[in-house]
Amino acid sequence: MTTTLFPYEEVKAKIQSAECITILSHLNPDADALGTALGIYTLLKKDKTKRVEVVNGSKALPLHLNFLPGFDKIKHQIEYENSLIISCDSGSIDRLGFDLDGREIINIDHHRSNTRYGSINIIMADHASSSQVAFELFKKLYTIDADAATCFYTALLSDTRYFTTTSVNREVFDVARALVDAGAKPDTIAYHFTQRRPLSSLRILEKALGSLTLHEEAKVAALMVTKEDIEATGARVPDMEGIVDYARSLVTVEVAIFAMELDEGIRISLRSKSVDVSQVAFAFGGGGHKVAAGFTMKESGLQESIDTI
Repeated sequence: MTTTLFPYEEVKAKIQSAECITILSHLNPDADALGTALGIYTLLKKDKTKRVEVVNGSKALPLHLNFLPGFDKIKHQIEYENSLIISCDSGSIDRLGFDLDGREIINIDHHRSNTRYGSINIIMADHASSSQVAFELFKKLYTIDADAATCFYTALLSDTRYFTTTSVNREVFDVARALVDAGAKPDTIAYHFTQRRPLSSLRILEKALGSLTLHEEAKVAALMVTKEDIEATGARVPDMEGIVDYARSLVTVEVAIFAMELDEGIRISLRSKSVDVSQVAFAFGGGGHKVAAGFTMKESGLQESIDTI
């Protein structure tokens, strides 16, 4: 197992020797997961001597990302046997949702909680997004065209919350500029993020905001939605992305909790302004970043989950 910064030659050799390549992103993908995967896909699929597929195991994908090049090529099952796996933005192998026993895996991520499950692990916890990691790797191996730049920029924009997170620095803007120079269009990408929300996302937001409770002298805020809320509004899991940030935005709040009652259990999203919530997530079998993390509780109710946290 190799764990290093940018093993360009080793990655190049793995890709060149592979007949089939499967690009995976984690279940319930966000824009960083899909943008990173699709950016890599648009680069690798140009080699007509190889079979390349992009796969995500989730039933529902974020439809506001359907403008991304290659979005319509995303499969929900792996079709290639013994293919080289390139995993994107997944902190653990379980989050990919497939049995990958015996597969060669190039693991590309920026979560410090990553379990280094790949044969090659390219984990940059100081990077703002997995797409930044992928861009810095693949720019040495391929020419970044407009399609790949669009995917990588979209992922970077999303995971930095429009360049507002503590991970944003000069290098992030250097990457953004390089992607714009390569053909990414910031105005078009921003439009798809801000002007294409489905009605169900606003209806489920209303339900969540109506559940707001404050704790610990208003330093902790909690939001929740029930199965009934989700069914009544017609919301999908991608429609609920970002709801937790409304709670974090309150002036007194240091930690925000958003609990979703789903078939597989209570999914918890944690956000903070400075508190290390990744340690909480890790304690419950999840992971993430210092100020953004999550996990699933399988044997608790909504209120019980929040009380436990």
